[in-house]
Amino acid sequence: MKKPINGPLILNSISEMHRVMQIPEPEHPLISIVNFSDIASHSEILEHGLVLNVYMIALKKDYKGKVKYGQNYYDFDEGMMSFIAPGQICYQNEPGYEPLDGSMLIFHPDFLRGYALDKNIKDFDFFSYAANEALYLSKKEEVMIEGIFSNIAQEYHSNIDSFSQDVIISHIELVLNYSNRFYNRQFITRKNVNNDLLTKLEQLLENHFNNTQNTGLPTVKHLADSLNVSASYLSDMLRTHTGQNAQQHIHNKLIEKAKEILTTTQLSVSEVAYRLGFEYPQSFSKLFKSKANVSPLEYRKMFN
Repeated sequence: MKKPINGPLILNSISEMHRVMQIPEPEHPLISIVNFSDIASHSEILEHGLVLNVYMIALKKDYKGKVKYGQNYYDFDEGMMSFIAPGQICYQNEPGYEPLDGSMLIFHPDFLRGYALDKNIKDFDFFSYAANEALYLSKKEEVMIEGIFSNIAQEYHSNIDSFSQDVIISHIELVLNYSNRFYNRQFITRKNVNNDLLTKLEQLLENHFNNTQNTGLPTVKHLADSLNVSASYLSDMLRTHTGQNAQQHIHNKLIEKAKEILTTTQLSVSEVAYRLGFEYPQSFSKLFKSKANVSPLEYRKMFN
């Protein structure tokens, strides 16, 4: 009798992933390229989710139908990439919608040990993006990524020598660097979507700062959750469009609102601080001076 799946399935190795996908054992214990067309149907597993303790970079194409990610449906006319870091829960999609084509690169963290990438891979923020923030590729970009995946597979299919790991690591870095470039392009080309996101962000901040009963400062996580995006995606999108990350954007909006209150009301500096959500007026004064180069009181005097 088949054992029921009661929660996310935890996979700790490349071999375990191959067994679950019902494909032959990997040729290399720490890295593998898997074609989606070779995988047995795994909707039941995906429905309950997976926790992968490996890295996965997937290029997915030709879905059976529309897939719901977040609040939106996508028809995947373009190829799309997703990135999973060890320990993340993934693939909790609509049951029955699987990619018919494409491939994924999976590698164990141990494969990176001793290389600079072991530390630097944490700098690629897209590993913490949500599923609805996938990277959409043009045909040219798609072919480029497929070519690098093919080179990695060819390298570990060949006889392993003292240079094999160096070459494969270089190819992984190339995939990550191209993905950085493609995401930056996506932030620009999907301007309508991002402009809508920026508009909603501004409204959230305006509502917060206009609330006279604030119990705290707005956080990046709270704003990202309210916008149905990840904190990393929000910061990277803002950095592309404004040159500032999400925290810097919040601080600048906060100082703008503080200036407005200081010049249009008789509220004390402490009252302004509490209204904006600061627990301690000293923290407000310190932030204000760091941004405006004058204290709140000095700023007010400039307009009296």
